Amino acid sequence: MKILYLDCGMGAAGDMLMSAMAQLLPDPQAFVEKMNHLHLAGTTFNLLKVQQCGIQGVRIEVKIQGQEEISEDVTAEQLHHHFQEEPHTHEHIHEHAHTTDVAHTHTHNTLDTVQRQIKSLELSEKVKENACAVYTLLAQAEAAVHNTAVGEVHFHEVGTLDAIADVVGCCVAMEMLSPDEVVASAVHVGSGYVRCAHGVLPVPAPATAQLLTGIPIYGGTIQAELCTPTGAALLKYFVTRFAVMPPMQVNQIGYGMGKKQFETLNCVRSFLGTTQNEAEAIAELTCNLDDMTGEAVGAAMQLLLSKGALDVFFTPIQMKKNRPAVMLTVLCQPQQRFVFEQLLLIHTTTLGVRSHLCQRHVLQRSFVAVQTPYGTINVKVAQGDGVKKLKPEYEEVTAASAAHQVSFDTVYQSVMQALQK
Repeated sequence: MKILYLDCGMGAAGDMLMSAMAQLLPDPQAFVEKMNHLHLAGTTFNLLKVQQCGIQGVRIEVKIQGQEEISEDVTAEQLHHHFQEEPHTHEHIHEHAHTTDVAHTHTHNTLDTVQRQIKSLELSEKVKENACAVYTLLAQAEAAVHNTAVGEVHFHEVGTLDAIADVVGCCVAMEMLSPDEVVASAVHVGSGYVRCAHGVLPVPAPATAQLLTGIPIYGGTIQAELCTPTGAALLKYFVTRFAVMPPMQVNQIGYGMGKKQFETLNCVRSFLGTTQNEAEAIAELTCNLDDMTGEAVGAAMQLLLSKGALDVFFTPIQMKKNRPAVMLTVLCQPQQRFVFEQLLLIHTTTLGVRSHLCQRHVLQRSFVAVQTPYGTINVKVAQGDGVKKLKPEYEEVTAASAAHQVSFDTVYQSVMQALQK
């Protein structure tokens, strides 16, 4: 099983995560060229070799209209937004642990605007879905902190371009690496205070702290904001579990360097390798429904499956006041759990969703084409650990049965007999 481990001993910023993953790719420069071909609102990417504390790593420099991004990530103060119906310009001072201070004039964008921009890019549907989901987490955190609706959150334009570049870049790199599991260390958030338009706020900034709920974090003696909101959102979305490095055979190591130098090496370190443990992580989401019709829950099941759920099923249960009900269970990849939680809240009557991560052991699957008197039928082959299972594809058996006007079992048995020859 391919595993990606992220060492967040110096926190996490969007571009540091992107750089750390890009260095794991066979050709990091090809990744940069791929990003430049997106033509993201005048944004350009450059691969820089950087040395800190005697260690060489890489930093992907992002420039907006020819000027380098103001920080390695959208920071707490960049995420400051104004809850007004119309965006406006605003003079604002930026401070961040990994960079220097600079002033800019900004306009603002809503979550819907940002997601439309992401969806307009020439990216795979998977990358678009992941990038939009990460931005949704950012908006939800800001809305929770400021007690407002997600739709009323406005992101600074310059900060938005920086963050879109980092978020999309991380999602593209993750797709290119295609790890079976993403594990990360506890996150070093730094300490001290950060100045923003609201005033002076403690580290981690409120939005970052909101995103890091449920994630192991720690402070330290470094007076800086080490983990930014975008970094926190990316970790929350992609990381399967937070733990010490698991036993793994490491094949590649990446160093995603930050701009500012500390006594400690300022980087996100990434490890790509394999583990002999064939168990894979999976997310299980459940909710109880006692006020939806059979047609409605059936429609919800079809929607969830169409969005990529690994499985969806119902369990009969009894709820309060002796009402018969169903428990809806969704199995999905860990990085998709937030997407499916949102789908459940939107497309069912539930007021809450339970979720937990679990492990599953699966057999390796492949297909073999079998010739029968009723045509070619594909057979699913599942094997491993001395176990082998064969199963003709249901839809193909059904279609052959109808086409030749014979029973389902007749076609099925002809496939099984052909397999024994």
